Amino acid sequence: MRRVRKAVFPVAGLGTRFLPATKAIPKEMLTVVDRPVIQYVVDEARQAGIEHLIFVTGRNKGVIEDYFDIQVELVNTLTERGKEAELSLLDSLQPKPGTASFTRQQAPLGLGHAVWCARDLVGGEPFALLLPDMIMQAEQGCMKKMVELYEETGGNILSVEQCDPAETHKYGIVGRAEDVGTGFRIDGMVEKPKAAEAPSNFFISGRYILQPEIFDILETQEKGAGNEIQLTDGMLKLAARQDFYGYHFTGRTFDCGSKEGFIEANVAFALWRPDIREKVYDNLQELIENVEPSRRRAFA
Repeated sequence: MRRVRKAVFPVAGLGTRFLPATKAIPKEMLTVVDRPVIQYVVDEARQAGIEHLIFVTGRNKGVIEDYFDIQVELVNTLTERGKEAELSLLDSLQPKPGTASFTRQQAPLGLGHAVWCARDLVGGEPFALLLPDMIMQAEQGCMKKMVELYEETGGNILSVEQCDPAETHKYGIVGRAEDVGTGFRIDGMVEKPKAAEAPSNFFISGRYILQPEIFDILETQEKGAGNEIQLTDGMLKLAARQDFYGYHFTGRTFDCGSKEGFIEANVAFALWRPDIREKVYDNLQELIENVEPSRRRAFA
């Protein structure tokens, strides 16, 4: 079985839901506490044993490449000032030479097209795909557990979570067949089905391990919903010839592509930090207690 060594991060999106901030700053570089969103996703991949990071970028995303490079002036300044802790932190986050690659998606043609743009960098290997809008909080990263399931089953792995059955129309939903190892076999995928037609309430939640045959499918994939090349359409074709399995992630997932999810992520990760947890908690309590009574009743 070929090991999962490479991960693809589609970071070409415009981030229009975060205007005006994303007029100058890529949405992936907005900070949750003191780290960019993209750093959390890269950390998850590295925890899973990923060796090569592949970023599919677009125009005005050069700051992402700069972020994963060495800042010589900063390093020199920190060294001169004896800032050993800061230097150690930066070194721990720095990809080793030759382990980060960047390619361009020149036109916004959908997730399937973004994945296809990474084909030559991935080559003929299975690869992880992590959507950078979705950051996950758990003691063991979602991708690490997915790689463990992949090593049991092979095939293709999707992270899934459960939603309210009445909200299946918001998500890509999978059908659940028999349990296999730490996951289950997927026997169908449906994009945003009505509740009465949904095969389950398990939705795809932004993490994938895919076989390289997906690239040949995406190369000729017709445009689907939103007039874009949809990854789900390609996976449906791949599922006709290869097995798909679901890993049920039970930690917390934050959609940092939405304002509410981004704020929630900042609070959740701040409360996980021993150095600031107590102060943040006290401040949150005070803010909630001092909300105007009329507004407080609206939250209840």
